Amino acid sequence: MVVQAAVGLLRKETWLPTLCSRPLFVFLYLFPFLLDIDHSHITLSLPFSFSMAQIGKLRNHSGLRLDLNSRPTTPCSLDDDTGAPSLKPSTSTESSGNWREDLARIVSQNRSQSKLAPQSDEELKAEDFENVQKLGEGAAGVVWKVRYKATGLVMAKKTITVEAEPQLQRQILRELSFLKTCESPHIVSFYGAFLDDGDTTIAICMEYCDGGSFEDIYKRARDMHGVIGETVLARLAESVCKGLIYLHSKNVIHRDIKPSNILMTRKGEIKLCDLGVSGELINSMAETFTGTQYYMAPERIQGATYSVQSDIWSLGLTIIEVAQNHPALPPPGQPHLSVFELLDFIVSQPLPTLGNDRSEECRDFVAKCLIKKPTDRPGPEAMLEHAFIKERADPSQDLASWLKEVWNWK
Repeated sequence: MVVQAAVGLLRKETWLPTLCSRPLFVFLYLFPFLLDIDHSHITLSLPFSFSMAQIGKLRNHSGLRLDLNSRPTTPCSLDDDTGAPSLKPSTSTESSGNWREDLARIVSQNRSQSKLAPQSDEELKAEDFENVQKLGEGAAGVVWKVRYKATGLVMAKKTITVEAEPQLQRQILRELSFLKTCESPHIVSFYGAFLDDGDTTIAICMEYCDGGSFEDIYKRARDMHGVIGETVLARLAESVCKGLIYLHSKNVIHRDIKPSNILMTRKGEIKLCDLGVSGELINSMAETFTGTQYYMAPERIQGATYSVQSDIWSLGLTIIEVAQNHPALPPPGQPHLSVFELLDFIVSQPLPTLGNDRSEECRDFVAKCLIKKPTDRPGPEAMLEHAFIKERADPSQDLASWLKEVWNWK
């Protein structure tokens, strides 16, 4: 089975995007721009203005839920006589309760911001930007918070060294330029790409999502001995499904859904950092994406046809990881698995489930995401109608205020 998984993984069609979807795939495999970001520039104190004695008390409890509508399950309530403010639901005056109306409103807001962005026919170059802050550095490259001098718009710029022929680099830039035509409140905005610092470095300019990734957020919750509540989980699932529907309308499959590729803005918007590469880029940057195999659907491992249902599988593992503050694989009690052992486990063994501390709707949502036979696995349209999203993804809840408390923003 391990050999079978390895052969499937290495089959060319497992990695190569279809011709119609290549532009979007090339884009964001090159730009997991918050994957390695260090949030040390954000104050990492507890977000509820506790006294030191109260902080010590909370550290002894594991039930603190960073949710908008759930109370702590520990003896220490956030609205008891300790004086700490309660984390009660905050009703957003901006949401209509109708996701189509909300989508139109957010797109309108994004268009206003796009007036500050480089025009579609404008060629960017390094001297157009002022470095504001180094956000992170990893195997994929360096991420900077930058300011576009012409308009003052703040962006995230990632520079990536690509060991490829000049012809391939020019092809990448042409493919990336297609992304300027994509508009969705559930996908990070793309402003442009150019060759930077010689002929081997590509700079990609994207929307700056200052709320971090859901990997950052659940690790923050873990540091606080808390967990992410179901309102937030449902809103995450809802946004991912809507993003996948949008991409599918463009004949695109995401192929790399995971917590580090789902981002939040200060406004509380949840957006996909949409990743994908050509076969040549995978060969030149293979070491960069070592974590992706944890989220691979069985059919991808076996080399079968990849579909949007494969992204739904990855969403299920993502929900488990964010809900329990650690990766779903390997399951608790299992030893560390090598890459091929992990691939064999995904194909041949029962997958982990959420515990009984989560609602039946949440557990059923994850179970449907993790149906092994892709033809039996629902697509994003069907998952949007699931009771977990219908009942838990309350649009009146203010994720911006929740995120502000998570990061202790003033």
